[in-house]
Amino acid sequence: MKLFRKIFNAAHSGVSRGPEIKRFWISVFTGVSGLFIFVLAADVLLPPPIEKAREVSPLVVDKNGEWLHGFTTKEGRWRFAADIEEIDPLFVKRLIAIEDKRFYSHWGVDPVAVLRAGVSAARSGRIVSGASTITMQTARLLEPRPRTLGSKAIEMLRALQLERRLSKDEILELYLTLAPYGGNIEGVRAASRLYFDKEPTRLTNAEQALLIALPQAPEARRPDLRMQAARSARVAVLNKLAATGALTPQLADEAADAWLPDRRHALPRSGYHASYRLSRDGKPGVVHSTINGELQRHAEVLLAEYVKQFDDGATASMLIVENETRAVRAVVGSSGLDAEGGWIDLTAAARSPGSALKPFIYGLAFEDGYASADTVIEDMPRAFGDYAPENFDRGFRGEVKVRDALQHSLNVPAVRTLNRVGASRFAALLESAGVHLRTPNRADNKPGLALALGGAGITAQELAALYAALGSGGEVKPLVWKEGDARKQTQSYRLFSAETAERISAILAGAPSLEGRAPALLSKKATEVAFKTGTSYGFRDAWAAGHGGGYTVVVWVGRADGAPRPGHTGRNTAAPLLFDVFDVLEREENTQDNIDENADDAPVLALSRFEKPVTETPPQIIFPRNGVEVYLGSDNRGFSLAARGGASAYRWYVNGEPVTREETSGRFVWRPDRSGFYDVIVVDEAGQSARSKVRVVSG
Repeated sequence: MKLFRKIFNAAHSGVSRGPEIKRFWISVFTGVSGLFIFVLAADVLLPPPIEKAREVSPLVVDKNGEWLHGFTTKEGRWRFAADIEEIDPLFVKRLIAIEDKRFYSHWGVDPVAVLRAGVSAARSGRIVSGASTITMQTARLLEPRPRTLGSKAIEMLRALQLERRLSKDEILELYLTLAPYGGNIEGVRAASRLYFDKEPTRLTNAEQALLIALPQAPEARRPDLRMQAARSARVAVLNKLAATGALTPQLADEAADAWLPDRRHALPRSGYHASYRLSRDGKPGVVHSTINGELQRHAEVLLAEYVKQFDDGATASMLIVENETRAVRAVVGSSGLDAEGGWIDLTAAARSPGSALKPFIYGLAFEDGYASADTVIEDMPRAFGDYAPENFDRGFRGEVKVRDALQHSLNVPAVRTLNRVGASRFAALLESAGVHLRTPNRADNKPGLALALGGAGITAQELAALYAALGSGGEVKPLVWKEGDARKQTQSYRLFSAETAERISAILAGAPSLEGRAPALLSKKATEVAFKTGTSYGFRDAWAAGHGGGYTVVVWVGRADGAPRPGHTGRNTAAPLLFDVFDVLEREENTQDNIDENADDAPVLALSRFEKPVTETPPQIIFPRNGVEVYLGSDNRGFSLAARGGASAYRWYVNGEPVTREETSGRFVWRPDRSGFYDVIVVDEAGQSARSKVRVVSG
């Protein structure tokens, strides 16, 4: 007051006091400048916490922008960023008419409203009407404080700061992101979704009125808990809109009688495992995935229905990849979140692939010129050091072509091939392609020949990358999970040539059809699929992987805890689901033929025989070896006798008695009836023989 009195006296005094007035104006200028600098410094050093609005609920959408799955914020709130362009403009107009009609003309604080509120309070002795602008309310939402005069002053200062930094539309977006709507709902987008099951792009008059009324007293007016209070608040807003001319009385009356939500709607929950991963891979907000929402829902239903046939706690997982872009179009991590281990993303879990890697072993042999589809390879007993693999049926087929060996998933030829190309080299090839082999912890951790039969764990995602390469020229690229990332795709690794990829695919496409399913060549509509199955040791994992029609599909069936499931193989358990998925793709997607069934018939430069036949030496007994002890189990399944070399056409004798060949498997199976010592002899058609003495011990 002294300052203003001096200014008044100086302006009206008739006496000229030049030096004193000069000093006075210097002090005024200095004081005003200091105050300005202080305010400016405070504004810079103590900015409003706008970053709170960035803490929104992660939301994953599909390639078309449709909701897949949303997640609450770290505080457990549903809060989605508001975009003024995607909110009903009539709602925004009416919100401003009710809450802050001079919003576009003031600088954050409305002097007219402040004066009106002060006069009303002075006359009545209590606060009758508020003076908070939308900008001040936004400041309060950013920094909640008790309702005091001091807090109001801070809100005014914060409002001025917000107005200096943001446009009016940005302030509205901030308010509509943070406004409370009851419970853990914040922001108009979350409220519209949870109360009306719709985006706030086109709201009815009744819906607009409720969304305007709720932030004023969100808990007292929640429609799902306090229906009557919500109805009264909505009517009050409708009456105000009618009084201001923003709504006709007739429309206001109709909206007052409209339906009122009495519960929350469930938000979309599709593709949980992929959505969870993507929501935590980057900044909070909207993540645009490559997933096709419709295909994703089809896949989830198909897989959930499929596993209902099992009563041993089995679940399943599935991956669908578009070959050209490597975009993941659907991913189902388990048969349901309520299934055993359902929260685990089993497409990312390392499991033994069984025989699913065999096509890539042969592909490497094709590249080296060791083999082609017509190369003859032996399916006969052979030991590789201490490792003596057997086929799944424990039988042997003699000389076969590589084509047949791969189509019928014969184990011994695959191990022979891996031994030729090198297990370490094959493992290094896969590692370079981005496939991380998980081998058992042991002193000698070098890759072994067991790789051919699933001796190292990989994930369904890695297997999908390999089979997608098989279906697109032999080049491995990382899977694409986010829209736009495919255009940035620069990382790739050539597994083998396009010609080799086509030849391997043609062989796989010619594999025996599943029981009850007609070959694709006999159907004009069926997509031709190059597929391979796999079964891990102990029936723990059943796999089916393949490509066709421009897509790659990988299916896994098993227990999440890795428990054995006797009798469940990749062919009888996983392959039927694989073909069900390809049927869905054919109906729902624009599939294209991409397999040349004649590619493996083209002449190539390769060995006619994979190995030189051994005929110059007598036969050698592979099992049972001389001097070993073998254990006779209670089931007395017997022992499959195996030999190599010689002139083949073997005859077997135990203690001088011939062992007959089984008609079903073609194997020589010896079933001793007691413990003791036995003399085992094999004789080839040239009369050459080998002998081993063994001891049988009851197990």
